[in-house]
Amino acid sequence: MSRSVVVTYQLRPDALDEHVKLIEAVFEQLHREQPTDVDYKVVVLDDGVSFVHVSTTDVTDGPNPLTRLESFRAFNEGIEARVATPPTPTPASVVGSYHRAGH
Repeated sequence: MSRSVVVTYQLRPDALDEHVKLIEAVFEQLHREQPTDVDYKVVVLDDGVSFVHVSTTDVTDGPNPLTRLESFRAFNEGIEARVATPPTPTPASVVGSYHRAGH
């Protein structure tokens, strides 16, 4: 059984460039290391400051595998200074999922 979490928050507009670079670093590490125990997606809404992270893992006990990534820890460091509203994690269940080949 998999476990999912959806995290939502709003960013301070002046922190956008730094924030996006930190997110990109997480995905660079994921692509480089290709872990098989986590699916991860980040979207920014049309307002340009509202972010949604969706993480799904088969790990049911213990922390999310993302927390093992150095880049993810760097992303979380000092996040309080970049956000306008605090990140709100919400447990979720996947009803369906599709991943394009190579993406």
